[in-house]
Amino acid sequence: MYHLVGQRYTARMATLLPRIQVTPTPELLAAIEAERQRRPEASRSEIVVDLALRGIESEAVETNARRAARRRAIEETRGLVEYPAGYLAGLREDWDRGGAA
Repeated sequence: MYHLVGQRYTARMATLLPRIQVTPTPELLAAIEAERQRRPEASRSEIVVDLALRGIESEAVETNARRAARRRAIEETRGLVEYPAGYLAGLREDWDRGGAA
């Protein structure tokens, strides 16, 4: 595979990392264009990388927020249900027998 460097082609690649191809769907093109308005100096490749990295960061933030909400719900509802005496012991007996009746 040859790459244009300056005015001639060379067999050397700019990176040893594997390349990927991305098909620019209408949604991706819109995202690239919106980012290009903010950063006109950035190449399309840089913009795609930045969008991908921001997407994974956003997902991590959302995941952490969901976990925090679940923890709050657990803490807020702790102790609201009273189980009858021996309830857990009965469950544990079922576990010991593998749930067989």
